[in-house]
Amino acid sequence: MAFMLPTARRKHGEEQPYIPMGLFKIRLPFIHYGVELPEIIQAIFMFVTGLAATAFLQDMFGISFEVALTIVLFHEITYCLHQLFGDPIIAGWITPAIPLTIGFLSKYAMGVDRIEALIALQVTLGLLFLLLGVTGLAKKLIDVVPNSMKAGIILGAGIAAVTGKYGFLPLASGGVGFAKYPISMSVGIVIAFFLLYALGFKQMKEKGGSVIAAFAKYGMVPGIISAMIIGMIVGEVPIPVITEWGFFVPHIGEVFQTFNAFGIGFPSISIFIAALPMAIVAYIIAFGDIVIGQTIIEKANEFRDDEDIDMNPNRTNILCGIRNMIEGVFFPTLTLAGPLWAAMTVSIAERYKQGRQAMDSIFGGSGTFNIVKWMCVLSLPLVACFRPILPIAIALTIMVQGFACFYIAMQMVDTKEEQGVAGVVGAILAIGGPIYGLVSGIVLYIVVQRLGVSGQKITNQVDRIAK
Repeated sequence: MAFMLPTARRKHGEEQPYIPMGLFKIRLPFIHYGVELPEIIQAIFMFVTGLAATAFLQDMFGISFEVALTIVLFHEITYCLHQLFGDPIIAGWITPAIPLTIGFLSKYAMGVDRIEALIALQVTLGLLFLLLGVTGLAKKLIDVVPNSMKAGIILGAGIAAVTGKYGFLPLASGGVGFAKYPISMSVGIVIAFFLLYALGFKQMKEKGGSVIAAFAKYGMVPGIISAMIIGMIVGEVPIPVITEWGFFVPHIGEVFQTFNAFGIGFPSISIFIAALPMAIVAYIIAFGDIVIGQTIIEKANEFRDDEDIDMNPNRTNILCGIRNMIEGVFFPTLTLAGPLWAAMTVSIAERYKQGRQAMDSIFGGSGTFNIVKWMCVLSLPLVACFRPILPIAIALTIMVQGFACFYIAMQMVDTKEEQGVAGVVGAILAIGGPIYGLVSGIVLYIVVQRLGVSGQKITNQVDRIAK
């Protein structure tokens, strides 16, 4: 049941009410769509995934938890821009790019240099989103990139995830994943992989009615909670202590003084140039998410004839560009501002398929979830409960994404030449970084897949004429 004003009611088969603004369609909760109770409940549990970004920020930049939480809060609020301006998907991190982003930033010294590199990366990525969204060139650019290179980029992200700092890197080399939390991380991985990827669980979900199948809508959160419980039992995770009640007061002044372009100054042109290859890699990954998100919503809409959903990839590009530009200047975050949180978009789409009595509008589900999620970040008791598990939440997020990167990359290539190029590019990208990865991909594609192909075609034509 959705809670809404009469202005939010639509006639059968029409679009959800909105205020027209060119490409954008302004929608406000209660006024233009209803608030859905199930999504309120989901957000209370799922906000822990976004909260995990505080650990990334503290680890990579040495900032206080309060500053990191302020940055995450602002990032969570910007998700709401999608529903506000007419985009129904649940936006998220550019998760596959996180290990590569960490590798890129790690080349800069902790402090101002590393913050400037992050600002340059996120602003450059925002400009790419805006430019390709406004001109409509996004799809053309992606079509130009060979499948073997795209698969190599995604494969490289998977390799970096598994072998990197939050994966299986040894403790002596700076590993803070399996090396630090072997038991709790192992339990979390087993449960998360089972719920998300196991063939047996897939069959249980298809049958429906199972208690275990009910956990599917919560994605990897059951894995995180299980890891937390086991971690506390074996002593790898401290027991949460709630010392403060009430709501968090954002440390905006401290962020402006120490962690954004106004406090430390804008990066130099040379840093922007150095960030460009990483921004291109992140965009290629993100564009794939835009395609996936559009497909999820369109497929869900096939089950409903009562609502006309307008999906526009150019609008999604522009909104991601605006988010990255704003965040990059004011509240930069290394998770970047991506177009899709696949697990939650799928979860809401599946409930949407059940009919209007289950979810009145897709905007009610996605809008309610995003609004409540950032509100949960303000709750000091909720944050305190989950704070001890944040490093493991990061590690599990990275490992789950690594698994997905591997199977997605393998599905993108068919011939042994494409597979070989993808494998080499992925390894170089994970170890050497985005510049070496992109250059090696271009060279290998030309040498292995294109060199001699035109000449062979001419030879074949001459042979046919001679015969």
